[in-house]
Amino acid sequence: MHRLAIFASGSGTNAENIIRYFGNTPQVEVSCVCTNRADAYVIERAKKYDIPVLVFSRQEFYETEKVPDYLEEKKIDWIILAGFLWLIPANLIERFASRIVNIHPALLPKYGGKGMYGASVHKTVIENREKKSGITIHFVNNEYDKGNIIFQASCDIEPDDTPDTLATRIHALEYEHFPRIIEKIVTRSNE
Repeated sequence: MHRLAIFASGSGTNAENIIRYFGNTPQVEVSCVCTNRADAYVIERAKKYDIPVLVFSRQEFYETEKVPDYLEEKKIDWIILAGFLWLIPANLIERFASRIVNIHPALLPKYGGKGMYGASVHKTVIENREKKSGITIHFVNNEYDKGNIIFQASCDIEPDDTPDTLATRIHALEYEHFPRIIEKIVTRSNE
């Protein structure tokens, strides 16, 4: 059994999609959801599936062992970032070396880094007259969006696209590919 911890900062649509995907998978289980916001809607989504939630402050995340200790207690094998906006601290990167995966709503290495998330990414991509955008699933290291790329999927940018219309197509790619790629990576790690 591979145990996942999903980290999310917002509404948690990707988190819920992953939870549903692994709901009847004997090999993989979403064991907990971790969030840095007590008002994040991802908490409600996790409750719906009886998944434990850990809420932590910036100080607890960066200056204590609260999060790593919780993950150890839950016997977590993999951390999945699904809309989690803080840089992962060294203590977690060390404990989960090559076992932290993130999804980014653009085709890295372009349009990554601090501040590049959600609508700001889509707005910048459109303003720069790119022809394509997409998703990048990558391993996490100690820099924003710089870990090794695992998978990318793209979509065309239409002449009349707005950040919202582009976001809709990007979300569709996330929902289609993220759980499947997680399953591949996680189950391959035992081979």
